Amino acid sequence: MTNKEIVQRFNHVCLAGGDQGVFEELFHPEFVNHTTIPGMGSGIDSMRNAIFKLLHAGLSDIRVEIDDQLEEGDKVSTRKRILARHTGILAGVPATGRAVEINVYDIVRLSDGKYIEHWGLNTLSLVVQSLKTG
Repeated sequence: MTNKEIVQRFNHVCLAGGDQGVFEELFHPEFVNHTTIPGMGSGIDSMRNAIFKLLHAGLSDIRVEIDDQLEEGDKVSTRKRILARHTGILAGVPATGRAVEINVYDIVRLSDGKYIEHWGLNTLSLVVQSLKTG
């Protein structure tokens, strides 16, 4: 499996599908998240919490659409959209039932087929703000 295919599997099976077993399989024990949510640390738990305790707690019908993906050496860069419905508490905001779209740009470095480093930018804070203001 190529690094791009591993990243695609992560996005569709873990991020969208919520499969925690595959998450555990894909992350290196020394994983570092360089752009974590403040207060969530920078190790594996930072990514685990962002996916399962933040996104999957507040959103349902999650799907990921990958718009662009580039692989160079041990790094994969992805431009994607997380599409979902706000049906739970997301970052303190009670369910609105609204459709949401989170735009994400990220770079992942892999080692032996596992995520070992992550850098990213996303529009989650803008989405949360728009849910608060209606």
